[in-house]
Amino acid sequence: MSAPTHAGPAPMSGAMLAVTSIALALGTFMQVLDGSIANVSIPTIAGDMGVSADQGTWVITSFAVANGVSVPLTGWLMGRYGVVRTFVSAVILFTIASLLCGISWNLPSLIVFRILQGAVSGPMIPGSQALLISIFPPSKRGAALAIWSMTTLVAPIAGPMLGGYISDNMSWQWIFLINLPVGALCAFLCWRNMASRETPTRKLPVDTTGFMLLLVWVGAFQVMLDTGKDADWFGSPAIVVMAAVAAIAFVAWVIWELTEKNPIVDLSLFKSRNFTVGCIVTCLGFGVFFGNTVLLPLWLQTQMGYIATWAGLVAAPSGVVAVLVTPLMAQIMSRVDARWTATLSLTAFGLSYWLRSGYSADVSFAALVVPMLVQGVAMSVFFVSMVTITLNGVPINQMPSATGLSNFARLTAGSFAAALTTTIWGRSESLHQTRLAEMASATDPSWLRAMHGMGHMGMSLPQSLAAITQQYVGQAYLLASLDFFRASAWLMLLMVPLLWFTKRAVGGGGVAAAAAAD
Repeated sequence: MSAPTHAGPAPMSGAMLAVTSIALALGTFMQVLDGSIANVSIPTIAGDMGVSADQGTWVITSFAVANGVSVPLTGWLMGRYGVVRTFVSAVILFTIASLLCGISWNLPSLIVFRILQGAVSGPMIPGSQALLISIFPPSKRGAALAIWSMTTLVAPIAGPMLGGYISDNMSWQWIFLINLPVGALCAFLCWRNMASRETPTRKLPVDTTGFMLLLVWVGAFQVMLDTGKDADWFGSPAIVVMAAVAAIAFVAWVIWELTEKNPIVDLSLFKSRNFTVGCIVTCLGFGVFFGNTVLLPLWLQTQMGYIATWAGLVAAPSGVVAVLVTPLMAQIMSRVDARWTATLSLTAFGLSYWLRSGYSADVSFAALVVPMLVQGVAMSVFFVSMVTITLNGVPINQMPSATGLSNFARLTAGSFAAALTTTIWGRSESLHQTRLAEMASATDPSWLRAMHGMGHMGMSLPQSLAAITQQYVGQAYLLASLDFFRASAWLMLLMVPLLWFTKRAVGGGGVAAAAAAD
């Protein structure tokens, strides 16, 4: 969201500017942190609630899809109630939702509260960006946005590490309860310092029908993806009904939005080649990235014996590299065609996933970290490049709609990808386990030697069989993970040619960087 264009109050200065900037950064940090902090805590949460790790991923997808669906409403809310009031209200509601998540008593209640948390968080990132722009003098807004964008990169670093530490040393509830003092301080400071700087409000029409149809088809499709594996997919009448509801609501939504005078999502933007291709590559790229972000800590904790803290430390280096490299990339992008930097990013992502496809059952911590360093280079330029390509040629009056639509598509793609990842992983593991079982038999010399050795160790026949089965399961999950990493690498590389169907676009440095995380 761009800065307000009306003649508002003079920029802040001195201590007031510093305190308000920190408060706005805290709001951004808190919202982005909650998108990643739960990733490494899923096995702990699932175990504590007596559900499978696959069901535990609903904690991630419920937040992501609710956040994505709420994004298109952000522009209307800010125009109707003012940017300051909307942002502060979102922070307060987000803090209350965090408290509810922390005191949830079972998985369904946690999912409901995560949906609420995601739904109210929609205005937080664009609101903090718009307000940050408004309080800085024009000559320093580029630096302000650069600092703001760095905040959105630091949060994904802190998320896995903080979530892992809390899960291992405290109760998982604290990954949500830590938001309470942060949210309260952010809301208090922002309201005290900016209430008098409220933006003009006006009565705006809202596309209620379009929003409800959007809510229905996205919700039905997400539920189908989340529950399909456990319900035997289309062998279940409930899944068939969900698929039908999602398809019908989606078609109705598209027809409605194309004919509505004030649509909540402006689908006419897809007439632009850059916007269409940019959205496709962004959604696919972010989906693959988000799926791998979910899978890696899940595999490390459930199959490799890693505690949550160390699983978080494996993921952290990519964020550190991204923070260090982003300022350099932002300068380069102000002079270089964004298609080249996007190509670099997709290639680096592909290389990172290809390196992961070489993992073995005894992979070292250092070997796990190396691909994450390569991924950090990809992260430093991916979002900036794709925003620059996607928004190239979009008229100024359509820019809010374009950023809202592209971010809705990206966030929704991420939530869908998280659900699909666990399903693909589970099915691939079953296939590999079957093949491994077929290769082994009671007459296989290696199998007999293993049984004999376990017998000498004092293990009974049932215990020996259980130990061997566990080995097969671990090996099957390893092979399934390698398949997923290898497929991710190819998907990233296959997207590179798509980039070159777009028109040349040169980035805007810090502004583009900020928009990338909007």
